[in-house]
Amino acid sequence: MQPELAAEIDNISVFINPAGMHTLNIVLAFVMFGVALGIKPGTFISIARNPKSAMTGILCQIILLPMLTFCMTIIMGDIISPMIALGMILVAACPGENISNFISSLSKANVELSVSLTAINTALCIFTTPANFAIWGGLYLRLANIHGTLPQLRIPFIEIFETIIILLGIPLVLGVLCARFLPKLTKIIKKPMQYLSILFFAAIVIIALGQNLDAFEKCIKYIFLIVLVHNLLALLIGYGCGTLFRTGIKDRRTLTIETGIQNSGLGLILLFNPEIFGNFPPHGGMLVITAWWGIWHIISGMATAFMFNRFGKA
Repeated sequence: MQPELAAEIDNISVFINPAGMHTLNIVLAFVMFGVALGIKPGTFISIARNPKSAMTGILCQIILLPMLTFCMTIIMGDIISPMIALGMILVAACPGENISNFISSLSKANVELSVSLTAINTALCIFTTPANFAIWGGLYLRLANIHGTLPQLRIPFIEIFETIIILLGIPLVLGVLCARFLPKLTKIIKKPMQYLSILFFAAIVIIALGQNLDAFEKCIKYIFLIVLVHNLLALLIGYGCGTLFRTGIKDRRTLTIETGIQNSGLGLILLFNPEIFGNFPPHGGMLVITAWWGIWHIISGMATAFMFNRFGKA
């Protein structure tokens, strides 16, 4: 990547007024409430009886994807800017996106496993997202600073943890309680909530890019390639681990999709929160990577579902 272009991307200013930030927080809480409506204790019991695939999925998303993403940023070196690298690490630290459940059903995969992994990783992300970003992002900063390419930045574990507790923890608990004690209401609103979640996520991406459309158009061919390779890595991690641990075909498909679809909407919310990233310099590289991931993983997920159905054996 040309230094001038990298500087232009990283100098994109990200600002949303307090009212806009409040709206985005409500949107994310709404989305997470919708995810929780599909969480049933019985599903966890069946998964617990045969935990190999679930443990493999947790390994892929929580450990391997952030670690190998960090390795990828180091290997790419000056091809990417430091802020783009941190954006890749932030996306890898996020849990799976609930649209993976829909794509798993299209792929004739194990939908119950998909719902379980989404629920487990989303619940654990209260701890794992700030921890992974702090560990791998901090390590990247230290290595990058060896070459003098990046100012000293603070990765605020406590602030990220508090935000995720409020935005994810509370809606998840409320959603599970609703599904448990109000099953008729849950049955009525579950499907509409899933579609509204997708629309709301699209709105988040549009808000994120709307004020910087010109700069995004200039860098899209670079961002496209970076996200393409990064997302392919995620898909291969899921499929490779499923193959290595000899899971069933349906479970292998689920592991591929769950690892390849990340909740980048959460990443955008964290980026827009001034209490978390307010002390950063302009972080446009993180913004465009995170936002484009949210668009691309839907495209790649649908393409993966088509390939599974066209060339695979159910």
